Amino acid sequence: MITFILNNKTIKTSEHSGTTLLDFVRYQQRLTGTKIGCREGDCGACTVLVGTLLNNTINYQSITSCISPLGNAHGKHIVTVEGTNLKDKLTTAQEAMKANYATQCGFCTPGFVVALTGFALSNSENNYNNALDAISGNICRCTGYKAIEKAAHQVVEKLENKTETSFDWLIENEFIPEYFKSIPQRLKDIEIADLNQPKGKYVSGGTDLYVQQADHLADNDVHLIAEKDYLKGITIENGVCTIGTNATVSDLWNHSDVNSFFPKLKKHLKLVSSEQIRNMASFGGNLVNASPIGDMTIFFLALNSDITILDQDQNERKKALKDFYLDYKKYDLKDGELLKAISFNLPSNYSFFNFEKVCKRTHLDIASVNSAIHISVENDIIIEAHVSIGGVAAIPKYLHETSTFLAGKTLFSETILEANEMLQKEISSISDVRGTSDYKRLLARQLFFAHFTELFPKKFTLNDFVQHA
Repeated sequence: MITFILNNKTIKTSEHSGTTLLDFVRYQQRLTGTKIGCREGDCGACTVLVGTLLNNTINYQSITSCISPLGNAHGKHIVTVEGTNLKDKLTTAQEAMKANYATQCGFCTPGFVVALTGFALSNSENNYNNALDAISGNICRCTGYKAIEKAAHQVVEKLENKTETSFDWLIENEFIPEYFKSIPQRLKDIEIADLNQPKGKYVSGGTDLYVQQADHLADNDVHLIAEKDYLKGITIENGVCTIGTNATVSDLWNHSDVNSFFPKLKKHLKLVSSEQIRNMASFGGNLVNASPIGDMTIFFLALNSDITILDQDQNERKKALKDFYLDYKKYDLKDGELLKAISFNLPSNYSFFNFEKVCKRTHLDIASVNSAIHISVENDIIIEAHVSIGGVAAIPKYLHETSTFLAGKTLFSETILEANEMLQKEISSISDVRGTSDYKRLLARQLFFAHFTELFPKKFTLNDFVQHA
C-alpha cells in the first residue's frame, strides 16, 4: 500500500507504483492544476513539491511529476498548486505573478507558483540568482520571461525580511497555508511499511526511463530503489570521494566539502539540467542510461572513477568506469546487478578539473558535444591527465590515447595542439540531429582547447590554439 500525504489529505492507495505521480494526481484525485505538458520533464507545467522528513525536519524539493513514479511518493508530503492555496486570498507567489503581469494563457502558471513556493520553503540563500535557478525548469510560451523574473524578484524581496526558519514566518507572510505546520508530526504518525517490491525493472529517479517507457512502466512490475539507504550518501575519506548511486545532482550541488574541492562545481552542474531534474535524477541512472552524451557520465569518466557493482546476493565487484561501456547502450552489468557507488580521487593542490558543454540552448538541454578533463601539473609538467568526451562515439568516451599522450609532457601550446590531433584520431563522430560529423569534430577541438584556456588563463588564450589548428 502506497501511503503519503497529498496536500492536506492522507492517501493510502493500491494503485500501481509504476504509474506516474502526475496521472495519479490528475485522474485519481482530480487535482487538475498540475498540468500535462511535455511528459518529458522539460516544461515544468507538472511541477509539484516533495517533502521528505529527516531528523524531525521536513525538506521540500520541486520535481516534475510527469516522469516520477507514484511509488516514490511513499512516506512523503506531496504538494500540488492546490495545496499551496490560502482561503479567499492569493499566496505571496501567486500575488507576485499577478502583480507583475507574469501570466497570460495560464497553462504554465501553476508550475511557476509551485516552484517559487518551493524556493521559499528551501534552505537555499534567499537571493535573486537562486530564485531564478528554482524556476529554471519552467517554460512559458506566452509572456516572455522578464515579467516572471520580476515576480521572482518580488518574492525574494519579501523573503529578505524572513526572521526564522520555521513554518510560522512563511505562514504569517502568506507563502504557505497553515496546515503545513502539522505535516512533520503527521508523517511521523503514519505507519510507513516497506513497499511490496516485485521483481521488475530497477527504477530510481526515473527521469530517463519515464521519458521513454512511461506507459510500459505503468503496466508492468517495477522495483523502486530510490529510497534504498545503502545506495545513498556522499562521503569523503583519505582523499577519496564515494557517492551512492541514489545520490542526486542536487546532493552534490549542496555538499559543501565537495564544493571546496571543485570551486566551479555549481557552474558545471548548472549545465546539466533544471533544478527539478537535479532534485530527482540519480547518478546511477545516468550511468546505466549509457547515453553517449550523458553529462555526469562524462564528468565521472574524467575523474577516472571506479564503480562498485552489487549482485542479488550482496556480493560486490569493482570496475573502472572507463571499462564499463562496451558498445552503444551496452555495458558490463549482469542480470540482477545494480550500481552501488561511484568513487574517485579528489583534486589535489596540483590538479585541476573542468567540464564543458555545447547544446542548442545555453542551459538545460541535451549536449551536442560535452567534455571534461582532470589534469595534474607540477612545474609546467603534466603529471597525469584524464580526458573524456561525449557525442563523438557510440559510448561515453574516455580518451585513453590522448590522456596517455599528455602525461609527462610540458604544458605548452604545441603539446595541446598535438594532443588534439590524437583526440581527432580517437573519436568517431557521426552526423545526427545535433550536428554533422565535421561540426562535432570542430566542437570536440574547441572544447578541448577551452579546458586549457579555462584552467590556465594566464598561460593560454584561444588564439594560441586556433591560429595553428
